Parts: sequence; structure tokens; C-alpha cells
Amino acid sequence: MTETPFRKKCEILADLWLNYRNDQNFQDFIQYNDLALPFAYGVANNILEVSADSQIPYFVDEAWRLLLEGLGIEDFGFDSLDDLLSIESE
Repeated sequence: MTETPFRKKCEILADLWLNYRNDQNFQDFIQYNDLALPFAYGVANNILEVSADSQIPYFVDEAWRLLLEGLGIEDFGFDSLDDLLSIESE
């Protein structure tokens, strides 16, 4: 099984944060991940750099894990939020 690369996780989480922040289905997730989602956005848009001693990967990976658990799916190596959500709706 191919896991989603860190950079893609950031892009997907940033997309979710921007486009689903007012969606009731994601309200608790977005509220809980109030640090991880802006971090993911920052990495995805080259605003933040991840260094060896950075805590950003910890926050992003935790948010990613919680998202997949919440949707009840495994990490199959997603390319986009649409890919991830289409698996969830099957």
C-alpha cells in the first residue's frame, strides 16, 4: 500500500480547510485541528518550511490520521481531496 506523501497530505488538508470549514460534517474536525490545518496550508503554499526539528509534520500527520479515521478509510495514496472524498462516499 502506498501512503499519501507528506506534501499531498498538506495540499489535501489545506483544500479541506479552505472549502469545507463551514460544512457541519467537518466542523468538529476543523475546530480540533486549529493548528494543523493552517500549518498544512502554509506548507502547501510554500509559506512555511519544514525543518528537521519542526513540529509541523507531527500536527499534519495527526490531523491526517484523524481525518481518515473519521471517514472510515485507509490511506491508499491520495492525489486530491476529491479522490479522498470519492472513496469515502463509495
